[in-house]
Amino acid sequence: MSVSPPLRLVIATRASRLALWQAHHVQARLQSLYPDCQVELLEMTTRGDQILDRTLSKVGGKGLFVKELETALLDGRADLAVHSLKDVPVDLGQPFELAAILDRADPYDALVSNTVASLDELPAGAVLGTSSLRREAQLRARYPELQVRPLRGNLDTRLAKLDRGEYAAIVLAAAGLQRLDLAQRIRAVLPVDLSLPAAGQGALGIETLASRTELRTWLAPLANLQDSACTLAERAVSRTLGGSCQVPLAAYAILQDDQLFLRALVAEPDGSRVLRAEIHGAIDQAESLGVLVARDLIAQGADQILARLSI
Repeated sequence: MSVSPPLRLVIATRASRLALWQAHHVQARLQSLYPDCQVELLEMTTRGDQILDRTLSKVGGKGLFVKELETALLDGRADLAVHSLKDVPVDLGQPFELAAILDRADPYDALVSNTVASLDELPAGAVLGTSSLRREAQLRARYPELQVRPLRGNLDTRLAKLDRGEYAAIVLAAAGLQRLDLAQRIRAVLPVDLSLPAAGQGALGIETLASRTELRTWLAPLANLQDSACTLAERAVSRTLGGSCQVPLAAYAILQDDQLFLRALVAEPDGSRVLRAEIHGAIDQAESLGVLVARDLIAQGADQILARLSI
């Protein structure tokens, strides 16, 4: 049965500058697809935006950025919510679903500094800021002489803290800087062997109620099937390991010659131990590959690290 084009859609979004860029991007894509549709934004402030004095791992994780938006979906104020995919819990279940994963932007981490052009140039004792345990563990493993400290706030707030001299350098997702026309602030893009990205980093995900099957149909043209496969493999690693932002866990997949290549790691927060695994296989086995990589990490002792961190 065919579904008539939508006449009105409301997008729930966080009110930060980056989140609004993402929502406006989806709004423009939808309006291009459905010229007669009125696409509106519902701006919201989430608990994750309000709590800035503690790290995400201490206050409940990245799910804090989606709960208020999900409430708007449940009570009918919004039809869909736009998220950075890396902020969406991997155990997302009923009554919600990821209806579409869009084209992936730059998935890598980036160094931002006013004094150095690479991490190797930072002197011993220099303060390096990051919001993520994943980045922190990998950076501590490679640069034990640096002081890695928490960095919270939206992207503009983090850059302001750097510019005030609170940090010698900070590490951010490259995609966020590029989307806000701040690519000139990037001094270096970090290679994956130094900072393996988070599952879904650089991709946008659209969340809806699973019962809204018409939305799944309307949103299907926005989905990028290759990027969806890569990010689903990455999220399967995290889901199998019970991952959240309390866990230094990374997963990154690429497609090459019709094969999906997946790398993942679990680390001690202080970087003293980093477990790595990789696999490749057919694109239609994306989630199974993620499960296999996670099991490889568990066999190496990742479950022991995760058990300690969950206490």
